[in-house]
Amino acid sequence: MKKLIIHSLPVVISLIGLMAVHQTFNPVTLKGPDFLRFYLILLLGFYASLFMLNFLKETISGATFYFAGFIFLLGIIKLIRGIMLGKPVGFLVMILIAEGIVTLIFISGYVNENIK
Repeated sequence: MKKLIIHSLPVVISLIGLMAVHQTFNPVTLKGPDFLRFYLILLLGFYASLFMLNFLKETISGATFYFAGFIFLLGIIKLIRGIMLGKPVGFLVMILIAEGIVTLIFISGYVNENIK
């Protein structure tokens, strides 16, 4: 339960900021720079919570991978929408590649812990 609360904090903070600044809860409808700002806050908050769990010597759970998957899925949806509208999506592609690499690193660590 503690892990779920820790991972939910960045999502809640991002959504509160989204509502305060843009008066919407739908990040997919945002323009490019506004979405990137929201997405980076969400990502940095999630990975800060992940490093905080590592600092507290907690194990990485399945909830962590669900949160990472949903954040990645949000980026993919926005990428597809941007491509369909003919907008430049270069920064989002770079962020998604970096996110995929970091997630694979954590998954390999998670698998290695489960094998032991």
